[in-house]
Amino acid sequence: MTTRGVLAAVIVSVCGLAASAQTLPNGVAAGDTTQNSSVLWTRSTVLGPVNFEVSTTPDFSTIIGSFQRTVTDATLPVKVDVANLTPGTQYYYRATDAANSSSQGRFRTNAASGRNGFRMGVSGDWRGELAPYPAVKNVPGRNLDLWVGLGDTIYADVASPDVPVPQATTLPEFRAKHNEVYGSRYGANTLRDLRQSTSILVNIDDHEVTNDFAGGAHPSSDPRFAGQPGNYINETTLYGTGLQAFHEYNPIRSETYGPLADPRMSGKTKLYRERSFGQDAAVFSLDARSFRDQGLPAANPLDPGSVANYIVTSMTATNRTMLGTQQVSDVKAGLLSAQQAGTTWKFVMVPEPIQNLGVLGASDRFEGYAAERNDLLRYIDTNNIENVVFVAADIHGTLVNNLSYQNVPFGPQISTGAFEITTGSVAYDAPFGPTVVDIATQLGVLTPQQQAFYQSLPLAQREGFIQNLINAQITPLGYDPLGLQGSDIQATLLQGQYTATSTFGWTEFDVDPVTQELLVTTWGILPYTQAQLDADPAAILARDPFIVSQFRVTPVPAPGAGLLLAMGGVLAARRRR
Repeated sequence: MTTRGVLAAVIVSVCGLAASAQTLPNGVAAGDTTQNSSVLWTRSTVLGPVNFEVSTTPDFSTIIGSFQRTVTDATLPVKVDVANLTPGTQYYYRATDAANSSSQGRFRTNAASGRNGFRMGVSGDWRGELAPYPAVKNVPGRNLDLWVGLGDTIYADVASPDVPVPQATTLPEFRAKHNEVYGSRYGANTLRDLRQSTSILVNIDDHEVTNDFAGGAHPSSDPRFAGQPGNYINETTLYGTGLQAFHEYNPIRSETYGPLADPRMSGKTKLYRERSFGQDAAVFSLDARSFRDQGLPAANPLDPGSVANYIVTSMTATNRTMLGTQQVSDVKAGLLSAQQAGTTWKFVMVPEPIQNLGVLGASDRFEGYAAERNDLLRYIDTNNIENVVFVAADIHGTLVNNLSYQNVPFGPQISTGAFEITTGSVAYDAPFGPTVVDIATQLGVLTPQQQAFYQSLPLAQREGFIQNLINAQITPLGYDPLGLQGSDIQATLLQGQYTATSTFGWTEFDVDPVTQELLVTTWGILPYTQAQLDADPAAILARDPFIVSQFRVTPVPAPGAGLLLAMGGVLAARRRR
């Protein structure tokens, strides 16, 4: 067994001990980790003290820190921000509550320098009625450096077993939604196990509050917020309650923006994060929901005039924002700094896709904010920022494409050398493929016979059907067809295809410490419905994730890469791989 395999076995064993901690139903978690700090988290159903202990050994023979917090409300988790840690170091921690229940986890601080290799997992979109999520049960054994929860970590606007109302509005309801997804069901708790196995980084999309809201718009623009106090939706009671519960149930620091010229962002909650992992990778996590302008009126995808007008409006409205001016400035500066520092891979986490997928549903994606999209991609291009990977969720399926931009509507596409991959949902019924086919049939783009043909196809052939369907929408607009073939990105498809649209799952990004090649693996299981889960939970929980798509990308050499790659070979010998 490899060193990584041995450690993975230890991790699973350590995390498994939490199953007996009845008064710590959500286990423990560590997140918002830096080179020398991490936020530790737990929730106890017993009032009284909770003691956190941190160790460099899995048996806790050496305790390097002990911290106490007090539970005053059984629905309110407790956190501790641990500092003065050593970069690139494996830590173990445990929480013990007033009932003497104990739960354990582990995390690794971010490397400060060198090329040590980097492994990250990403997914989003998990609904409460589909817990306990067998699609991610293999994550603890993958020995990740980081797990990114990329939005829709609850569905506050969908009824579920623990909160059977169409929209959570009160703090107890929002808290119950989070407890539901991180709690046990049918004897399993995969998200608890996942959160205990690595450091996590989380952000919101829309369903942490309500569907497709625009945080930078006036409350009167949306009937769900109309009449609530505040000049912007991100100042309303509903938004504030949803964000409070999100912060409470995740190991994340509470940060706010200082005084800014943009009143939508000034003094508001800051979820934007930059994290570096030596010279292997930099990760940028963006809040694409809290500061955005109201979405454009939808285009009619069957009317060429409506489509053209939508594209022109989106590309020329330079005063509209999805991210907020400060966040755009921050990510630009961070990307440039990472390039200048010789960091090979730059991962930009955006809850909604930045690749062009056509006008259907575009108002909630970057296509509906095309002027800002083009500005960001143009910055990457003109500053020669290499090896940029955008990672998105939201659409419940995996689509991969290279990224280009335009300077004028319907002008030539300009390559950036960057690409995007969207991740499938951990559990959202139905996945992207069947959903898109249903919509296309309703619009008359497909006939019922074509829909039936799609449904009759095996998994692999369904992907070809979906690719043809999507490409038929985007190539007439001048966008490249799905996939990295034919682009200027040096990619090799190893398994499956550049789409995975008929499964639940997650995506793994693995940077080799010596070659710096990026291996992108999408894991999946066959999807299931709530009725199937409730009828035979054992059968659903027995589904094991398998590789549905995998490709390798060779990076463009970063400044000083030759010397650093040589150093990486030495450093890699010390690493757990």
